[in-house]
Amino acid sequence: MSSRRQARERALQLLFQWDIHGHTRHWLEQFWEQQKVSDEARQFAEQLLQGVMKHGKELDALLGAAATNWKVSRMPIVDRNILRAALYELLWMPEIPAKVTIDEAIELAKKFADEEGKAFVNGILDRILRDEPRLAAKRAEAESARKA
Repeated sequence: MSSRRQARERALQLLFQWDIHGHTRHWLEQFWEQQKVSDEARQFAEQLLQGVMKHGKELDALLGAAATNWKVSRMPIVDRNILRAALYELLWMPEIPAKVTIDEAIELAKKFADEEGKAFVNGILDRILRDEPRLAAKRAEAESARKA
């Protein structure tokens, strides 16, 4: 398993805990004491966690607008945190291609979400990639990669 994929899995676990507790006090260091990951994977996972925590309201607003007939609070906890982390990557990590972010989010959904999770995650991320003006460069890159 790649270091980045391992980091995304750990980030999802962290986001799940954060979503339940609303903070990281008392459990974050204990979580890392139990994980055997590289420093690079830990750093990337924490970057995703911190980014989602910092931009959570904006991420949830975008997700809510893209998820027709769904409130973010009513989404399955795994799905919404896969989406939050992927959306953070799309918007604030320009070095990661959109195709990589979306493919990795789908892989997380296959592994951790229920049967509909994969299609749900893919549909929401595709809609945001298509419609969000700040993602024009990533959208163009993804379209040229599809044509190639």
